Amino acid sequence: MEPGTHPPVVRHGPRTGNKVALTFDADLTETMLADLQAGRVRSYANLRVVELVERQRVPATVFLSGMWVERYPEVTRRLAANPLIELANHTYAHEAYTPDCYGLPTAPTRQLAADVARTFRILASYGGRQTRYFRFPGLCYDAAALAALAPLGVTVVDGDVISGDPFATDWRPIVDAVLAAVRPGSIVIMHLTEANAPMTDEALPHILAGLRQRGLQPARLSEVLAPTGG
Repeated sequence: MEPGTHPPVVRHGPRTGNKVALTFDADLTETMLADLQAGRVRSYANLRVVELVERQRVPATVFLSGMWVERYPEVTRRLAANPLIELANHTYAHEAYTPDCYGLPTAPTRQLAADVARTFRILASYGGRQTRYFRFPGLCYDAAALAALAPLGVTVVDGDVISGDPFATDWRPIVDAVLAAVRPGSIVIMHLTEANAPMTDEALPHILAGLRQRGLQPARLSEVLAPTGG
C-alpha cells in the first residue's frame, strides 16, 4: 500500500530509557455475553486488577470493546476517572477481521471502520484520558483491514510481550513470559476479562516486582511511544 493509505502499526516504543507500557484488553463477545446472562460465568471484569492498579498507582492503558463498556459502565467510569489510565479502542464486539483468528466470530472488513468509530463514540462519553489507539482482537489483521482504518486517524497497537494470561490456570507462567521478554519500550499485553483470564490479578504483583528489580518503570502507552521513550 502507498504511504498514507493505512495507519501506523507499533509493536513497541523506543528502546531507550526505562519505561514499559502495561496494557490490558477488556473484551466481550456475543457468546461471552450469553454466558454472563445465563449465569455460566460470574464476571468478565477483573476488579482485583483495577484495585491493584489504583492502590499502587500503576500507569496503564486499557483497550476496551464497546460491548464490554456497555456491560460494565461503572467499571469504565472508574477507569476513566483514574488519571494514570488511558482509554483505547478494541472494537465493539471483539470480532475478528481476518479468518481463523483464535475461533473468534468473523466480521466483514467493510464493517470495521463503523465498528471502531462506534466504540470511540461510546468511550467519548466517559471522559478521562481518551486516545486514538486501537488494537485488533487476537492481533489478527491484514492489508485490507489496515486500509479500512485509514480514515479514522488511529494508531494500531500490537505488543512485543504476550503474557499468555487468557485461560491460564497458574500465575507463574504469566510472570515468566512477561519478565523473560520485557525490555525498555516494551508493550505488555494482559487482560481484564476475569472469567477468561482468571490469573492476571495474581500474576500482576509479581510482574510489578520483577519490573522494579530490572529497573523498569510502568508508564502510559503515550509516554512509552514518545520519541524519547517518555
